[in-house]
Amino acid sequence: MSGKVVYSVCGMCSVRCPIQVDVENGACQFIQGNRQAAGIRGALCARGASGIAMLRDDERPQFPMIRKGERGEGKWQKATWDEALDYAAQKLEAVRSAHGGRAILLSDRGGPFADLTQALIRGLGSPNYCSNDSTCSVNMQHAALSLFGFGEERLTYDYKSAKHVVLQTRNVFESIDVRECNDLMDGLQGGCKLTVIDVRATVTAGKADRFLMIRPGTDYALNLAIMHVLIKRELYNKAFVHDWVHGFDELINLVEPYSPEAVEAETGIAAAEIVALAEDLASAAPAVIWHPGWMTSRYNDSFYVSRSAFLINALLGSIGAKGGLALAPDPADLGRKGLNKLSDLFLAVDEKRADGVGWKYPQFEGGPGLLHLAYQAMETADPYALKAYIAWQHDPLGAHPEPGKLQQAFANLDLLVCVTSSWSATAWQADVILPLSSYLERESIVALQRGLKPSFFVRQRCQEPRFDTKADWEIASGLAARLGLKALAYQTPEDIWNYQLEGTGYRPESFEEKGFVELANQPLYAGMAGLKLATPSGKIEVASEKWRREGIPSMGPYAAKPVPPNGFFRLTIGRCSLHSQGHTVNNPRLHAQMPENLLWLNQAVASRMGIEDGDRVVIASGAHSGKIKVRLTEFIHPEAVFMVHGFGRELPVESRAKGQGVADNLLMEGGLEKWDRAGGGLSLQEQFVEVRKV
Repeated sequence: MSGKVVYSVCGMCSVRCPIQVDVENGACQFIQGNRQAAGIRGALCARGASGIAMLRDDERPQFPMIRKGERGEGKWQKATWDEALDYAAQKLEAVRSAHGGRAILLSDRGGPFADLTQALIRGLGSPNYCSNDSTCSVNMQHAALSLFGFGEERLTYDYKSAKHVVLQTRNVFESIDVRECNDLMDGLQGGCKLTVIDVRATVTAGKADRFLMIRPGTDYALNLAIMHVLIKRELYNKAFVHDWVHGFDELINLVEPYSPEAVEAETGIAAAEIVALAEDLASAAPAVIWHPGWMTSRYNDSFYVSRSAFLINALLGSIGAKGGLALAPDPADLGRKGLNKLSDLFLAVDEKRADGVGWKYPQFEGGPGLLHLAYQAMETADPYALKAYIAWQHDPLGAHPEPGKLQQAFANLDLLVCVTSSWSATAWQADVILPLSSYLERESIVALQRGLKPSFFVRQRCQEPRFDTKADWEIASGLAARLGLKALAYQTPEDIWNYQLEGTGYRPESFEEKGFVELANQPLYAGMAGLKLATPSGKIEVASEKWRREGIPSMGPYAAKPVPPNGFFRLTIGRCSLHSQGHTVNNPRLHAQMPENLLWLNQAVASRMGIEDGDRVVIASGAHSGKIKVRLTEFIHPEAVFMVHGFGRELPVESRAKGQGVADNLLMEGGLEKWDRAGGGLSLQEQFVEVRKV
């Protein structure tokens, strides 16, 4: 067989960069970034470059399995696909018959391909679709909705044209969206200034013109002070505020007490630094980006942090501006038809959501839901019982606090199905495992890439599966056929693509040349002219009536953060450039480069504790403790410790990752009850942990 190049989409993290894969004799040989995609330039991150190592790894689920022992015992019976799909479908049908379709919950990692899983759960008659957003970006998303009436997806960060970028707890150069990284580097080379605000000096901070090491949890106080300076010194864009900001007087009153001098001690940022930053931003406006954050499930006021970040952009006139938070056009804005949604194959489900979103919490968006509240319903049967759960390429036991408590909730289930391409703590508890082919061995549905030049893109299969695994569309279609959902029971990926593309002017073969089709020839800077926002005032709303009706301040006062007791630290978590949450820690290539996580600890504090660099220390919270190697540095706030998320795996089927490092979510005692009532996200950094020398 001759060699060929296949254009596809990376699946090593949630970014999903466009890739091109060299295939020889039917096997993937080399991966690089898609050179035809703007901003990629053939580049990939370390995770993306390790896709072939994932493909060739034998330590992943290789065939369908049905549990034979107790949950978590690791006793499985190998099954055929017919046996496994029949088993799952019969159990799902039994739950539907006894409790109704609403008793089924499905969660996934969200993203551009979620229309497939949303169609499946809607076809089953359940409103209970959730993504992982309650442990990631939901506070930021709700902040955008409360201000603009649309979600963050309608905004795009125009790094290449920006004159000043502020990244607040946003570690761009380690989370690594290749296009985003290249665009920001282009901006910096063109003279853009970069300010980084974080509790530690990340790789991104290493490229900054200004790094502000903020006291953990005090970001909201800093943002209020920035707005105080912009307003008091009349550095804001008066024309934009007049035309587009509703409730400006309320904002003036809110920020009045938060002068730079008033928040200096609380934040650890000198008043002069706060003033200088505000002045620099004003001089660069409107080509300014103050990023509202991505993983914003951090503190009890993270909703306010994101909301105040958006409002800083509004004060500077950067919403909709070139070099700012530009508006991302929909296909309709370009006179083009959008994709036909698979979820529209079925009628919307007229049932209350189990997590309370939309009725108990009407201010929250129904799309991604709040998964931690769905787990509460699973345990209490309030408002009704959840009896079946499909975890689709999602590991909540590895991501959520208190996994032991979640397992107790899972004990109330009649069925736990795990669709996965890698082992996980959740898969280990499943009743049936439906193994997903690696992203190089499967196709996916067509999806929309937003931005100034939106496009449709598709993942192509690069080689046939090494093991007895299937693509996501094959698994969904197999279940649909057995459950009477004929509209979703597709036989080929082309059948799905043809349905999605009908009326768009494109066909499946349109993607063969590049893997994507662009909907515009040039970047579209639509601006705000003629726009009416989907808010009661038609403007950016300082105070959201939707939140006010629920008795929740849209912008509450800042609540001072407690100082941890002696020997205790605020636990902070995040990512690195080598791993993508927990599902890459057993990857042979990535494990070799980073086998365990380290605990960042302030050097001066460690010296007083008699701890040296490289020592193993005990880190403890409540009944759980672990031993972890320390990395001493002056570049982390003395009140904080930091660890990369995803380690501390204990599965016997993961020989490389087993017993390496410490799992941060085990240290979050009471963490399922700690969540931002205004934004909905979990508060994963409202936790003090004890650190002591071994």
